[in-house]
Amino acid sequence: MKKFMMSLALIAMSMTAFAQNMTEVPTRKYHVVTNSFWANWYLQAGFAGNASYTSQQVSGLNGNPFSGIHGDLGFDVAVGKWFTPGIGLRTKFQGIWAKDVFNEASRPSKKYFNVHEDVMFNLTNIFGGYQENRVWNLSVYPGIGYMRNLSENHHGGEVSLNVGMINTFRVAKHWNVFLDIWGTWAQGSVFTNQEGVAHNYADYQKGYSRHWDKLVGATVGVTYNLGKCTWEKAPDVDALMAMNQEQLDALNAALKELQDENARLRELLAQKPAKEVETVVQTVKEMASTNASVFFNINKSTIASRKDLVNVKEIAEYATANGSKIVVTGYADSKTGSATYNQALSERRANTVANELVKMGVKRDNIEVVAAGGVDSLSPYSYNRRATVKIAE
Repeated sequence: MKKFMMSLALIAMSMTAFAQNMTEVPTRKYHVVTNSFWANWYLQAGFAGNASYTSQQVSGLNGNPFSGIHGDLGFDVAVGKWFTPGIGLRTKFQGIWAKDVFNEASRPSKKYFNVHEDVMFNLTNIFGGYQENRVWNLSVYPGIGYMRNLSENHHGGEVSLNVGMINTFRVAKHWNVFLDIWGTWAQGSVFTNQEGVAHNYADYQKGYSRHWDKLVGATVGVTYNLGKCTWEKAPDVDALMAMNQEQLDALNAALKELQDENARLRELLAQKPAKEVETVVQTVKEMASTNASVFFNINKSTIASRKDLVNVKEIAEYATANGSKIVVTGYADSKTGSATYNQALSERRANTVANELVKMGVKRDNIEVVAAGGVDSLSPYSYNRRATVKIAE
């Protein structure tokens, strides 16, 4: 009957492990739970350096962008929202100075603004899956907007085409720093100071992209994420159902083994005289008290539940009373971690249980510690995260 009661305790312990394992919910790499409309908004601000190349330059983008002929400074501000970890929208204002490179005499700075709407694609999340604590993210965007020269009143606005690439670096949950490398094209003469002189040179064709006004630049700044700025991973329902079925099958198998053992003991007791029954019971008690398991959480070497030490204490008392040696064997789950890591982890788990035996009065010299490394002998696989205690043969 002692073995029967211990088997019941094993079933209860298995149910506890089942409940603990339910907290390890498998998730889908490329799926998240949808957030509300007010989540995942952000603000951006930064300082920019730009280089202008106007439609009067037949040479296109020739010329050093860092020289005083082409280069100038400005600033950007933007507000945006991510609708998924991979796709969002952003409204960006950029300005406010750019060089008039057509005026070869003075190369004056012209005031301008460019407001554009961008479609954002976070390539890191799209191809690598969402990770809340990822340090670096790479996004690209195309956009369309309205661009205007503020220095000459006779110039109207122009439609602008915009592209860019943003490198974002995580500093804290709500704060990032970014490097935005961008280009802008406007069809017309946004940066010339005389109307009517823009397109008088030979071979001008309005459809040529090199004959548009162009800005290329880079912005360095900070991003502040408003409110809820993270995403919850979507559970992998198929994997979760398979895990639950695996655990239920293991519990049913343990229950069937318990029922078979109970029937065998009843039959044995019915066939033996009273004295032999006492001997059988004593033998069963000794056999049952010389084997116990202590379970651990994933990647941990601290005991998950102190209740596991109840059976260990019986083994310690038996070993102390009879001068027996104890073997403690540590295991790790081979499905997670490398072989080297699992070998060390299994040794730490075995030493943790050995230290508990010493506290229970067992001499350290009477304890043999064995590190079995990563195994997959038990199902479900979480049961392999354990250490066993038994009387040495």
